[in-house]
Amino acid sequence: MQVKTKIKNPRTLGAVIQQGRMIKGLSQRELAQELGIGQKWLWEMEQGKPGILTTRLFELLAATDVELYAELDTEAKTQKPV
Repeated sequence: MQVKTKIKNPRTLGAVIQQGRMIKGLSQRELAQELGIGQKWLWEMEQGKPGILTTRLFELLAATDVELYAELDTEAKTQKPV
């Protein structure tokens, strides 16, 4: 099943990223290692902590009347081998 969500702010973006990670069965540590980023940065992103990137992104979207959406496949297969 696919779920479509409007991304309104950094908190919504973080929640969708977290849900996608969890659907895939990945921990924050695993995903951070896979992407070559720090777990703290991923945690902050999932918590919706505003940063320069997300602040500017949502300012740009608002200034241009652009809406951002995300689609999650809630039946996605996990990355972990069985």
